[in-house]
Amino acid sequence: MQKILVSRCLLGHRVRYDGGASGPFDQLQQWLDEGRVVPLCPEVAGGLPTPRAAAEIPGGQGTHVLDGQASVITTEGEDVSAQFLSGAYQALELVRKHGIQIAVLKANSPSCGNLLTYDGTFSGVKVSGEGVTAALLTRNGVQVFSELELAEALVALRALT
Repeated sequence: MQKILVSRCLLGHRVRYDGGASGPFDQLQQWLDEGRVVPLCPEVAGGLPTPRAAAEIPGGQGTHVLDGQASVITTEGEDVSAQFLSGAYQALELVRKHGIQIAVLKANSPSCGNLLTYDGTFSGVKVSGEGVTAALLTRNGVQVFSELELAEALVALRALT
């Protein structure tokens, strides 16, 4: 059975930076019931607490963090790049362990955003880009979707099975 990596917050787990959750979603619950879901919050896995200071990537590009060209900075000015990178590589380890080819990650997140991220100014401005985990998984051949693209994720899953 094809497994799917899913952001824990989308499963209703209260692991978001603000202590909240972003789920649940019917499609994710179905996959959970089928035993397909491998849950992970990369930020918590990387060692960050819940709640925690909001963090953004100046320029909004997770690929730049992976390449050492940018950092992940909190509203308090703390560099949390090491924790974000640790969580991303833990996600990659799970992908390899379970043969995962599809991930559903939290939209707009500096870890998990797959199409848009915040620009690093903490002003609510979004730019085209991927979060650190989404960028690492994409580089390694995983199809990354957000909770806004569950229909597309389902099509991709059906194409694999």
